[in-house]
Amino acid sequence: MSRAGSPDRTPVVVPFIIFTTIWGSTWIVIRDQIGTPVPPQWSVAYRFIIAAVAMFAVAALRGERLRVPPRYWRGLAVLGFAQFSINFNAVYLAEHFITSGVVATMFALLLIPSSLFGWAMLGQRPGQRFVLGSAVAIAGIGLLLAHEVGKSGSNVGAVAAGAALTLCGMIGASFANVYQARDHLRELPLAAMLAWAMAAGALFDLIFALVIAGRPVMDWSAGYWAGLLWLSLAASCFTFLLYYPVVRAIGPGKAAYSSMMVPIIAMGFSTALEGYRWTATSIAGALLALGGMAISMSRNRSRIVTPDAG
Repeated sequence: MSRAGSPDRTPVVVPFIIFTTIWGSTWIVIRDQIGTPVPPQWSVAYRFIIAAVAMFAVAALRGERLRVPPRYWRGLAVLGFAQFSINFNAVYLAEHFITSGVVATMFALLLIPSSLFGWAMLGQRPGQRFVLGSAVAIAGIGLLLAHEVGKSGSNVGAVAAGAALTLCGMIGASFANVYQARDHLRELPLAAMLAWAMAAGALFDLIFALVIAGRPVMDWSAGYWAGLLWLSLAASCFTFLLYYPVVRAIGPGKAAYSSMMVPIIAMGFSTALEGYRWTATSIAGALLALGGMAISMSRNRSRIVTPDAG
């Protein structure tokens, strides 16, 4: 507890900053992966095969029991399918049609389905500050999205296809965020739960890759493998160990505000590495997004519990 009896937000704020910063870097890496001879479906499959193996190692090092009773199998399969198959395959495919900045910006709206799923499945009704902050932040994201689409030069059909795929990824991610917080999965140790969910997701990814892309294709260049390992170990294994406890601590709606920050961070990387040019529209959008997050995350009457690592 902090001073005056207020809850200590450090166990939430520090992980939030870390996983949001890492995820902000992934969009450029994913774009580079798409530019290789490896079909995106196989890049997703390789990513979560490696991530699952790493997560099993983490669970073993933490002394977590890896044997999972059969009553949990269905839930782990659903979680793996939604989070580590639908979500990421949709995102990788979306970047074939629209730029990574547009996809990252659209994903900022993850808070909306996450809040609705949280209300429906966990009874976590959004408060007035959350609604007000969401409205302000969405206005900011709208400006960023308009700027990105305007400069992309993409035709309407490509933008629509990319937007539809991004929406599919958002729904998969937001459903998984809420689903993993339900009581029957909270009973499992966190790393073991994630290891089996990633393994299930990797199996779905393998099947999807075989059906859509055919036989496996690999790029053995150092650049591809550097990106693959970053996405597998840092952006998947490490970050989800931080992210899910935050979801359980503050709810899926507020945790989804990481997706509001990711486009701004991604554009920061783009500014440094790709020469991204800020305009009055994009600056206004970024400020509104940050302001909306500040309103939503400001002190209110709801109690913030300490993270439960399962």
